[in-house]
Amino acid sequence: MTDIQIYLTIGVFASVILLIALDVIDMTVAALLGLSVLVLTGVFDRNDLMETVRVANGPIALLFGGMVVARVLAKTGLFERLGAAFLRATGGSGKRFLLLLLALVAPICALLPNATTVILVAPIILSVCRALRIDFVGPLILTALISNSAGMLTLVGDPATFLVGSAIGLTFGEYLRIVSLGGLLAVLAIIPLLPWLMGDIWRLRLELPDPEPPTPLEHPGFVIFALGVLLVMVALFLFGESLPSSVPPPSVAIIAASLALLVIHGARVEPVDNVLRDVDWKTLIFLAAIFSLVQAFTKTGLLQGMSLQLYTWFGAEITLVALVMLAGIGLLSSLLANIPVVAASLIMAKGYLVAAQVVPEFALAPSFTDWPAATLPLFIAMMFGATLGGNATLIGASANIISVGICNSQGAHVTFLRFARYGVPITLAQLAMGALYVLALTSILGAEPLPPLTEIMP
Repeated sequence: MTDIQIYLTIGVFASVILLIALDVIDMTVAALLGLSVLVLTGVFDRNDLMETVRVANGPIALLFGGMVVARVLAKTGLFERLGAAFLRATGGSGKRFLLLLLALVAPICALLPNATTVILVAPIILSVCRALRIDFVGPLILTALISNSAGMLTLVGDPATFLVGSAIGLTFGEYLRIVSLGGLLAVLAIIPLLPWLMGDIWRLRLELPDPEPPTPLEHPGFVIFALGVLLVMVALFLFGESLPSSVPPPSVAIIAASLALLVIHGARVEPVDNVLRDVDWKTLIFLAAIFSLVQAFTKTGLLQGMSLQLYTWFGAEITLVALVMLAGIGLLSSLLANIPVVAASLIMAKGYLVAAQVVPEFALAPSFTDWPAATLPLFIAMMFGATLGGNATLIGASANIISVGICNSQGAHVTFLRFARYGVPITLAQLAMGALYVLALTSILGAEPLPPLTEIMP
Protein backbone atom coordinates (compact mmCIF):
# COMPACT_ATOMS: atom_id res chain seq x y z
CA MET A 1 0.00 0.00 0.00
CA THR A 2 1.38 3.40 -1.02
CA ASP A 3 1.62 6.41 1.28
CA ILE A 4 -1.21 8.07 -0.63
CA GLN A 5 -3.44 5.03 -0.10
CA ILE A 6 -2.58 4.99 3.61
CA TYR A 7 -3.52 8.66 3.99
CA LEU A 8 -6.66 8.07 1.94
CA THR A 9 -7.74 5.16 4.15
CA ILE A 10 -7.22 7.17 7.32
CA GLY A 11 -9.09 10.10 5.79
CA VAL A 12 -12.04 7.91 4.78
CA PHE A 13 -12.17 6.45 8.29
CA ALA A 14 -12.24 9.87 9.88
CA SER A 15 -14.84 11.15 7.43
CA VAL A 16 -17.20 8.22 8.03
CA ILE A 17 -16.99 8.68 11.79
CA LEU A 18 -17.59 12.44 11.54
CA LEU A 19 -20.57 11.99 9.22
CA ILE A 20 -22.14 9.58 11.69
CA ALA A 21 -21.23 11.57 14.81
CA LEU A 22 -22.60 14.83 13.40
CA ASP A 23 -25.69 13.05 12.08
CA VAL A 24 -25.10 14.44 8.60
CA ILE A 25 -26.32 11.35 6.77
CA ASP A 26 -27.58 7.91 7.70
CA MET A 27 -24.82 5.80 9.27
CA THR A 28 -25.31 2.91 6.85
CA VAL A 29 -25.05 5.26 3.88
CA ALA A 30 -21.91 6.84 5.38
CA ALA A 31 -20.22 3.44 5.82
CA LEU A 32 -21.15 2.31 2.30
CA LEU A 33 -19.91 5.58 0.78
CA GLY A 34 -16.60 5.20 2.60
CA LEU A 35 -16.23 1.63 1.38
CA SER A 36 -17.12 2.70 -2.17
CA VAL A 37 -14.30 5.27 -2.16
CA LEU A 38 -11.79 2.64 -1.07
CA VAL A 39 -13.01 0.20 -3.73
CA LEU A 40 -12.87 2.79 -6.52
CA THR A 41 -9.34 3.87 -5.54
CA GLY A 42 -8.07 0.30 -5.42
CA VAL A 43 -7.39 0.25 -1.66
CA PHE A 44 -9.97 -2.49 -1.07
CA ASP A 45 -9.71 -5.45 -3.49
CA ARG A 46 -10.97 -9.02 -3.92
CA ASN A 47 -8.49 -10.48 -1.39
CA ASP A 48 -9.64 -7.96 1.21
CA LEU A 49 -13.23 -8.96 0.53
CA MET A 50 -12.43 -12.62 1.19
CA GLU A 51 -10.62 -11.75 4.43
CA THR A 52 -13.57 -9.61 5.54
CA VAL A 53 -15.94 -12.51 4.88
CA ARG A 54 -13.71 -14.79 6.98
CA VAL A 55 -13.67 -12.41 9.95
CA ALA A 56 -17.21 -11.03 9.73
CA ASN A 57 -19.26 -14.11 8.89
CA GLY A 58 -19.39 -15.31 12.53
CA PRO A 59 -20.67 -12.11 14.17
CA ILE A 60 -23.11 -11.37 11.34
CA ALA A 61 -24.42 -14.95 11.48
CA LEU A 62 -25.00 -14.51 15.23
CA LEU A 63 -27.00 -11.35 14.60
CA PHE A 64 -29.02 -12.78 11.73
CA GLY A 65 -29.93 -15.91 13.65
CA GLY A 66 -30.94 -13.91 16.71
CA MET A 67 -33.12 -11.60 14.63
CA VAL A 68 -34.98 -14.49 12.98
CA VAL A 69 -35.58 -16.36 16.25
CA ALA A 70 -36.76 -13.19 17.99
CA ARG A 71 -39.09 -12.35 15.13
CA VAL A 72 -40.67 -15.81 15.24
CA LEU A 73 -41.01 -15.69 19.05
CA ALA A 74 -42.72 -12.30 18.76
CA LYS A 75 -45.55 -14.00 16.86
CA THR A 76 -46.29 -16.30 19.82
CA GLY A 77 -47.79 -13.52 21.98
CA LEU A 78 -45.45 -14.39 24.85
CA PHE A 79 -43.84 -10.96 24.83
CA GLU A 80 -47.16 -9.36 25.73
CA ARG A 81 -47.58 -11.75 28.68
CA LEU A 82 -44.03 -11.19 29.86
CA GLY A 83 -44.50 -7.43 29.54
CA ALA A 84 -47.61 -7.56 31.73
CA ALA A 85 -45.77 -9.62 34.36
CA PHE A 86 -42.81 -7.23 34.26
CA LEU A 87 -45.14 -4.25 34.69
CA ARG A 88 -46.80 -5.79 37.75
CA ALA A 89 -43.37 -6.54 39.23
CA THR A 90 -42.40 -2.85 39.02
CA GLY A 91 -45.36 -1.81 41.16
CA GLY A 92 -45.34 1.53 39.31
CA SER A 93 -41.86 2.38 40.64
CA GLY A 94 -39.33 3.73 38.13
CA LYS A 95 -36.45 2.71 40.40
CA ARG A 96 -37.71 -0.86 40.56
CA PHE A 97 -38.25 -0.83 36.79
CA LEU A 98 -34.60 0.06 36.11
CA LEU A 99 -33.25 -2.49 38.60
CA LEU A 100 -35.54 -5.20 37.26
CA LEU A 101 -34.43 -4.31 33.74
CA LEU A 102 -30.85 -4.99 34.78
CA ALA A 103 -31.86 -8.21 36.52
CA LEU A 104 -33.77 -9.35 33.41
CA VAL A 105 -31.18 -8.55 30.74
CA ALA A 106 -27.97 -9.65 32.45
CA PRO A 107 -28.84 -13.34 32.95
CA ILE A 108 -30.16 -13.64 29.39
CA CYS A 109 -26.86 -12.27 28.07
CA ALA A 110 -25.06 -14.98 29.96
CA LEU A 111 -26.66 -17.47 27.57
CA LEU A 112 -27.43 -15.51 24.40
CA PRO A 113 -25.40 -13.00 22.37
CA ASN A 114 -26.03 -9.41 23.47
CA ALA A 115 -27.60 -8.17 20.25
CA THR A 116 -29.96 -11.15 20.32
CA THR A 117 -30.92 -10.25 23.88
CA VAL A 118 -31.80 -6.69 22.87
CA ILE A 119 -33.99 -8.00 20.07
CA LEU A 120 -35.77 -10.42 22.42
CA VAL A 121 -36.46 -8.05 25.34
CA ALA A 122 -37.17 -4.85 23.37
CA PRO A 123 -40.90 -5.63 22.94
CA ILE A 124 -41.21 -6.14 26.70
CA ILE A 125 -39.41 -2.87 27.48
CA LEU A 126 -41.54 -0.92 25.00
CA SER A 127 -44.82 -2.19 26.46
CA VAL A 128 -43.76 -1.43 30.06
CA CYS A 129 -42.54 2.06 29.13
CA ARG A 130 -45.88 2.85 27.49
CA ALA A 131 -47.75 1.61 30.56
CA LEU A 132 -45.55 3.72 32.87
CA ARG A 133 -45.88 6.71 30.48
CA ILE A 134 -42.13 7.23 30.18
CA ASP A 135 -39.85 7.81 27.19
CA PHE A 136 -38.61 4.44 25.94
CA VAL A 137 -35.33 5.75 24.47
CA GLY A 138 -33.37 5.78 27.74
CA PRO A 139 -34.45 2.27 28.84
CA LEU A 140 -33.73 0.82 25.39
CA ILE A 141 -30.26 2.39 25.38
CA LEU A 142 -29.76 1.07 28.91
CA THR A 143 -30.81 -2.38 27.69
CA ALA A 144 -28.03 -2.28 25.09
CA LEU A 145 -25.46 -1.06 27.64
CA ILE A 146 -26.42 -3.79 30.12
CA SER A 147 -26.34 -6.45 27.42
CA ASN A 148 -22.87 -5.36 26.27
CA SER A 149 -21.62 -5.41 29.85
CA ALA A 150 -23.26 -8.72 30.72
CA GLY A 151 -21.87 -10.09 27.47
CA MET A 152 -18.68 -10.62 29.44
CA LEU A 153 -20.38 -13.08 31.79
CA THR A 154 -19.80 -15.96 29.37
CA LEU A 155 -17.74 -16.68 26.28
CA VAL A 156 -20.77 -16.48 23.96
CA GLY A 157 -22.30 -13.34 25.45
CA ASP A 158 -20.50 -10.96 23.09
CA PRO A 159 -18.95 -11.58 19.66
CA ALA A 160 -15.84 -9.63 20.72
CA THR A 161 -15.17 -11.91 23.70
CA PHE A 162 -15.82 -14.91 21.49
CA LEU A 163 -13.27 -13.71 18.93
CA VAL A 164 -10.56 -13.18 21.54
CA GLY A 165 -11.38 -16.35 23.46
CA SER A 166 -11.36 -18.54 20.35
CA ALA A 167 -8.09 -16.95 19.18
CA ILE A 168 -6.28 -18.08 22.36
CA GLY A 169 -8.09 -21.39 22.78
CA LEU A 170 -10.02 -20.38 25.90
CA THR A 171 -12.77 -22.87 26.71
CA PHE A 172 -16.21 -22.04 28.09
CA GLY A 173 -15.28 -23.37 31.54
CA GLU A 174 -11.95 -21.54 31.67
CA TYR A 175 -13.72 -18.33 30.76
CA LEU A 176 -16.19 -18.77 33.62
CA ARG A 177 -13.36 -19.19 36.13
CA ILE A 178 -11.19 -16.32 34.93
CA VAL A 179 -13.29 -13.62 33.24
CA SER A 180 -16.92 -13.94 34.38
CA LEU A 181 -16.38 -12.11 37.69
CA GLY A 182 -15.16 -9.12 35.71
CA GLY A 183 -18.37 -9.20 33.69
CA LEU A 184 -20.44 -9.22 36.88
CA LEU A 185 -18.54 -6.22 38.25
CA ALA A 186 -19.08 -4.39 34.95
CA VAL A 187 -22.84 -4.90 35.28
CA LEU A 188 -22.90 -3.77 38.91
CA ALA A 189 -20.91 -0.63 38.04
CA ILE A 190 -23.97 0.67 36.17
CA ILE A 191 -26.26 0.81 39.23
CA PRO A 192 -24.68 3.81 41.07
CA LEU A 193 -25.00 5.90 37.88
CA LEU A 194 -28.71 5.27 37.28
CA PRO A 195 -30.08 7.96 39.67
CA TRP A 196 -27.94 10.53 37.83
CA LEU A 197 -28.39 9.37 34.23
CA MET A 198 -32.10 8.54 34.49
CA GLY A 199 -33.25 10.61 37.43
CA ASP A 200 -36.77 11.22 36.09
CA ILE A 201 -37.42 7.50 35.73
CA TRP A 202 -35.62 6.65 38.99
CA ARG A 203 -37.94 8.97 40.98
CA LEU A 204 -41.14 7.88 39.19
CA ARG A 205 -44.08 6.69 41.30
CA LEU A 206 -47.24 5.66 39.46
CA GLU A 207 -50.46 3.99 40.53
CA LEU A 208 -51.03 1.02 38.23
CA PRO A 209 -54.55 -0.02 37.14
CA ASP A 210 -55.83 -3.48 37.91
CA PRO A 211 -54.30 -6.03 35.52
CA GLU A 212 -56.44 -7.33 32.69
CA PRO A 213 -56.86 -11.09 32.27
CA PRO A 214 -54.42 -12.51 29.69
CA THR A 215 -55.78 -13.29 26.26
CA PRO A 216 -55.67 -16.96 25.29
CA LEU A 217 -52.90 -18.06 22.96
CA GLU A 218 -54.12 -18.46 19.38
CA HIS A 219 -51.67 -21.21 18.39
CA PRO A 220 -50.50 -23.15 21.47
CA GLY A 221 -48.73 -25.79 19.39
CA PHE A 222 -46.76 -23.13 17.55
CA VAL A 223 -45.79 -21.54 20.89
CA ILE A 224 -44.44 -24.85 22.21
CA PHE A 225 -42.33 -25.50 19.13
CA ALA A 226 -41.04 -21.90 19.01
CA LEU A 227 -39.94 -22.13 22.64
CA GLY A 228 -38.36 -25.48 21.80
CA VAL A 229 -36.22 -23.73 19.17
CA LEU A 230 -35.11 -21.18 21.77
CA LEU A 231 -34.16 -23.95 24.21
CA VAL A 232 -32.22 -25.78 21.50
CA MET A 233 -30.33 -22.58 20.69
CA VAL A 234 -29.45 -21.94 24.32
CA ALA A 235 -28.34 -25.56 24.83
CA LEU A 236 -26.12 -25.47 21.75
CA PHE A 237 -24.60 -22.16 22.80
CA LEU A 238 -23.67 -23.78 26.11
CA PHE A 239 -22.57 -27.23 24.96
CA GLY A 240 -22.25 -27.13 21.16
CA GLU A 241 -18.48 -26.75 21.11
CA SER A 242 -18.01 -29.79 23.37
CA LEU A 243 -19.95 -32.13 21.05
CA PRO A 244 -18.00 -34.73 19.03
CA SER A 245 -18.67 -32.55 15.98
CA SER A 246 -18.09 -29.05 17.36
CA VAL A 247 -20.86 -26.52 16.71
CA PRO A 248 -19.55 -22.95 17.27
CA PRO A 249 -21.96 -20.10 18.21
CA PRO A 250 -22.32 -18.68 14.67
CA SER A 251 -23.39 -22.12 13.41
CA VAL A 252 -25.79 -22.40 16.34
CA ALA A 253 -27.45 -19.14 15.29
CA ILE A 254 -27.93 -20.37 11.70
CA ILE A 255 -29.33 -23.71 12.91
CA ALA A 256 -31.75 -21.93 15.25
CA ALA A 257 -32.86 -19.56 12.49
CA SER A 258 -33.50 -22.51 10.17
CA LEU A 259 -35.55 -24.32 12.81
CA ALA A 260 -37.52 -21.16 13.63
CA LEU A 261 -38.39 -20.63 9.95
CA LEU A 262 -39.35 -24.30 9.66
CA VAL A 263 -41.67 -23.98 12.67
CA ILE A 264 -43.46 -20.89 11.41
CA HIS A 265 -43.76 -22.44 7.94
CA GLY A 266 -45.16 -25.69 9.32
CA ALA A 267 -47.61 -23.93 11.64
CA ARG A 268 -48.90 -21.74 8.79
CA VAL A 269 -49.01 -18.77 11.18
CA GLU A 270 -47.62 -16.37 8.58
CA PRO A 271 -45.48 -16.57 5.45
CA VAL A 272 -41.74 -17.04 5.84
CA ASP A 273 -41.31 -14.06 3.52
CA ASN A 274 -42.75 -11.79 6.21
CA VAL A 275 -40.19 -12.98 8.77
CA LEU A 276 -37.24 -12.47 6.42
CA ARG A 277 -38.58 -9.08 5.33
CA ASP A 278 -38.61 -7.91 8.94
CA VAL A 279 -34.95 -8.81 9.55
CA ASP A 280 -32.95 -5.63 10.22
CA TRP A 281 -30.94 -5.84 7.01
CA LYS A 282 -29.84 -2.24 7.38
CA THR A 283 -27.91 -3.06 10.55
CA LEU A 284 -26.34 -6.15 8.98
CA ILE A 285 -25.23 -4.13 5.93
CA PHE A 286 -23.78 -1.42 8.18
CA LEU A 287 -21.72 -3.95 10.15
CA ALA A 288 -20.49 -5.60 6.94
CA ALA A 289 -19.38 -2.20 5.62
CA ILE A 290 -17.63 -1.35 8.90
CA PHE A 291 -15.82 -4.70 8.85
CA SER A 292 -14.62 -3.91 5.34
CA LEU A 293 -13.37 -0.46 6.38
CA VAL A 294 -11.42 -1.99 9.27
CA GLN A 295 -9.91 -4.58 6.93
CA ALA A 296 -8.72 -1.75 4.69
CA PHE A 297 -7.26 -0.01 7.74
CA THR A 298 -5.42 -3.22 8.67
CA LYS A 299 -3.77 -3.18 5.22
CA THR A 300 -2.09 0.13 6.05
CA GLY A 301 0.26 -1.73 8.39
CA LEU A 302 -0.29 0.82 11.15
CA LEU A 303 -1.52 -1.82 13.59
CA GLN A 304 1.40 -4.13 12.83
CA GLY A 305 3.79 -1.24 13.24
CA MET A 306 2.09 -0.38 16.52
CA SER A 307 2.93 -3.83 17.87
CA LEU A 308 6.64 -3.11 17.42
CA GLN A 309 6.17 0.39 18.84
CA LEU A 310 4.57 -1.06 21.96
CA TYR A 311 7.69 -3.16 22.51
CA THR A 312 9.92 -0.13 21.94
CA TRP A 313 8.00 1.89 24.51
CA PHE A 314 7.30 -0.72 27.19
CA GLY A 315 9.61 -3.66 26.53
CA ALA A 316 8.32 -6.89 28.07
CA GLU A 317 6.09 -5.11 30.64
CA ILE A 318 3.01 -7.11 29.69
CA THR A 319 0.86 -5.65 32.46
CA LEU A 320 1.50 -2.09 31.37
CA VAL A 321 0.85 -2.97 27.74
CA ALA A 322 -2.41 -4.66 28.82
CA LEU A 323 -3.61 -1.44 30.47
CA VAL A 324 -2.60 0.62 27.44
CA MET A 325 -4.47 -1.74 25.12
CA LEU A 326 -7.52 -1.70 27.40
CA ALA A 327 -7.69 2.10 27.08
CA GLY A 328 -6.73 2.19 23.39
CA ILE A 329 -9.14 -0.53 22.27
CA GLY A 330 -11.80 1.01 24.48
CA LEU A 331 -11.38 4.30 22.62
CA LEU A 332 -11.33 2.66 19.18
CA SER A 333 -14.37 0.52 20.01
CA SER A 334 -16.32 3.63 20.88
CA LEU A 335 -15.71 5.03 17.40
CA LEU A 336 -15.78 1.86 15.33
CA ALA A 337 -17.75 -1.34 15.66
CA ASN A 338 -15.98 -3.27 18.41
CA ILE A 339 -15.96 -6.60 16.60
CA PRO A 340 -13.68 -5.60 13.70
CA VAL A 341 -11.53 -3.54 16.08
CA VAL A 342 -10.86 -6.68 18.11
CA ALA A 343 -10.12 -8.69 14.98
CA ALA A 344 -7.52 -6.14 13.95
CA SER A 345 -6.12 -5.67 17.48
CA LEU A 346 -5.44 -9.39 17.81
CA ILE A 347 -2.82 -8.95 15.11
CA MET A 348 -1.21 -6.16 17.11
CA ALA A 349 -1.29 -8.05 20.44
CA LYS A 350 0.20 -11.23 18.99
CA GLY A 351 2.85 -9.22 17.15
CA TYR A 352 3.85 -7.49 20.38
CA LEU A 353 4.18 -10.79 22.27
CA VAL A 354 6.38 -12.17 19.50
CA ALA A 355 8.51 -8.99 19.51
CA ALA A 356 8.83 -9.26 23.31
CA GLN A 357 9.96 -12.90 22.82
CA VAL A 358 7.23 -14.13 25.14
CA VAL A 359 6.05 -16.57 22.46
CA PRO A 360 7.76 -17.92 19.32
CA GLU A 361 7.08 -16.43 15.90
CA PHE A 362 4.81 -19.30 14.87
CA ALA A 363 2.38 -18.04 17.55
CA LEU A 364 1.13 -15.69 14.83
CA ALA A 365 -0.51 -18.69 13.16
CA PRO A 366 -4.30 -18.90 13.76
CA SER A 367 -3.96 -22.47 15.06
CA PHE A 368 -1.58 -21.55 17.93
CA THR A 369 -3.26 -21.76 21.36
CA ASP A 370 -0.45 -22.57 23.84
CA TRP A 371 -0.25 -19.05 25.23
CA PRO A 372 1.64 -18.65 28.52
CA ALA A 373 -0.64 -17.82 31.45
CA ALA A 374 1.22 -14.54 31.98
CA THR A 375 -0.15 -13.32 28.63
CA LEU A 376 -3.76 -13.93 29.66
CA PRO A 377 -4.30 -10.48 31.29
CA LEU A 378 -3.34 -8.86 27.97
CA PHE A 379 -6.07 -10.71 26.08
CA ILE A 380 -8.62 -10.17 28.85
CA ALA A 381 -7.80 -6.46 28.78
CA MET A 382 -8.69 -6.56 25.09
CA MET A 383 -12.05 -8.12 25.98
CA PHE A 384 -12.73 -5.37 28.53
CA GLY A 385 -11.71 -2.62 26.14
CA ALA A 386 -13.74 -3.93 23.21
CA THR A 387 -16.86 -4.99 25.08
CA LEU A 388 -17.10 -2.09 27.52
CA GLY A 389 -15.57 0.57 25.28
CA GLY A 390 -18.27 -0.19 22.74
CA ASN A 391 -20.81 1.16 25.25
CA ALA A 392 -19.72 4.75 24.69
CA THR A 393 -21.37 5.49 21.33
CA LEU A 394 -24.22 4.25 19.20
CA ILE A 395 -21.84 2.67 16.65
CA GLY A 396 -19.60 1.01 19.25
CA ALA A 397 -21.43 -2.32 19.41
CA SER A 398 -24.01 -4.24 17.44
CA ALA A 399 -26.42 -4.15 20.40
CA ASN A 400 -26.23 -0.35 20.36
CA ILE A 401 -27.04 -0.24 16.67
CA ILE A 402 -29.94 -2.64 17.22
CA SER A 403 -31.39 -0.57 20.09
CA VAL A 404 -31.10 2.66 18.07
CA GLY A 405 -32.73 0.94 15.10
CA ILE A 406 -35.65 -0.13 17.30
CA CYS A 407 -36.02 3.44 18.60
CA ASN A 408 -36.06 4.74 15.04
CA SER A 409 -38.68 2.18 14.04
CA GLN A 410 -40.84 3.47 16.90
CA GLY A 411 -40.56 7.07 15.71
CA ALA A 412 -37.80 8.28 18.06
CA HIS A 413 -34.61 9.46 16.32
CA VAL A 414 -31.54 8.88 18.51
CA THR A 415 -28.54 11.09 17.76
CA PHE A 416 -24.88 10.31 18.38
CA LEU A 417 -24.75 12.80 21.26
CA ARG A 418 -27.94 11.55 22.92
CA PHE A 419 -26.58 8.02 23.07
CA ALA A 420 -23.20 9.26 24.32
CA ARG A 421 -24.93 11.05 27.22
CA TYR A 422 -25.67 7.62 28.68
CA GLY A 423 -22.83 5.62 27.20
CA VAL A 424 -19.73 7.70 28.00
CA PRO A 425 -20.12 7.94 31.83
CA ILE A 426 -20.92 4.23 32.09
CA THR A 427 -17.98 3.34 29.84
CA LEU A 428 -15.50 5.38 31.87
CA ALA A 429 -16.63 3.77 35.14
CA GLN A 430 -16.49 0.28 33.64
CA LEU A 431 -13.07 0.70 32.03
CA ALA A 432 -11.66 1.90 35.36
CA MET A 433 -13.10 -1.19 36.99
CA GLY A 434 -11.69 -3.33 34.17
CA ALA A 435 -8.20 -1.93 34.72
CA LEU A 436 -8.37 -2.89 38.40
CA TYR A 437 -9.54 -6.38 37.46
CA VAL A 438 -6.64 -6.84 35.01
CA LEU A 439 -4.17 -5.72 37.70
CA ALA A 440 -5.67 -8.20 40.17
CA LEU A 441 -5.54 -10.99 37.59
CA THR A 442 -1.91 -10.19 36.84
CA SER A 443 -1.09 -10.43 40.52
CA ILE A 444 -2.76 -13.84 40.73
CA LEU A 445 -1.20 -15.34 37.59
CA GLY A 446 2.19 -13.71 38.06
CA ALA A 447 4.05 -11.19 35.99
CA GLU A 448 6.67 -13.61 34.64
CA PRO A 449 5.97 -15.98 31.75
CA LEU A 450 4.44 -19.22 33.07
CA PRO A 451 3.79 -22.63 31.52
CA PRO A 452 1.21 -22.77 28.75
CA LEU A 453 -2.39 -22.10 29.65
CA THR A 454 -3.27 -25.73 28.91
CA GLU A 455 -0.84 -26.83 31.62
CA ILE A 456 -1.76 -24.39 34.34
CA MET A 457 -5.53 -24.80 33.88
CA PRO A 458 -6.28 -28.36 32.68
